[in-house]
Amino acid sequence: MISAITGTLKRVDEDRVHVQMGNILFELLVPAADIQQLEASVGNELTFHTIFYLQGDASGGNIEPRLIGFLRPEDKKFFTLFTTVKGIGPRTALRALTVPVGEIAQAIESRDGRALVKLDGIGKRTAELIIAELAGKVSNFAYPISIREGQPARGAIRRSPEEEDAISALLSLGERRTDAEHLVDRARASGAKLTTPDAIVREAIRLRGVRE
Repeated sequence: MISAITGTLKRVDEDRVHVQMGNILFELLVPAADIQQLEASVGNELTFHTIFYLQGDASGGNIEPRLIGFLRPEDKKFFTLFTTVKGIGPRTALRALTVPVGEIAQAIESRDGRALVKLDGIGKRTAELIIAELAGKVSNFAYPISIREGQPARGAIRRSPEEEDAISALLSLGERRTDAEHLVDRARASGAKLTTPDAIVREAIRLRGVRE
């Protein structure tokens, strides 16, 4: 099983990326919410946390292996939980991730069905099922930014001022932008009460030495 791939990002398409690892070029499907960040990272070495699945109709013999890649392990964990909802397979779930996972989780925890139906491929009935099955289970992924505000995101991750300050501090310590963002995401997902940039940085530095 391929659980993660680290390689050079060679190309970004509308819904997928191509990652060079040695002599192998991997094609990974990716969430739309990450596309803008990925476009700015072409040529860099990145780690994608991956999920493998088979797409197609087994009865017709038309099966294709697929890899889905996530920049953050927390996004992979949320995706795995999201696909436990009846009627939401990998393709539907991936199509729905047009905004950051934290916003979707927040909408679920606040039982905001109107926000969920703004996601691609999610209708009213599916939104109700998502809330019924996942409310109370995704609070660790949530942050208080509503998808009802502004334009539906298809790119940059919107972060709180405290998170941006923490990322800037980590950059000044020599971390790459991608690594700094990843550390901040890990810190936020750790369950610790982090209300200031200094607290986030301290937790991020602590987690830097802890294997995922």
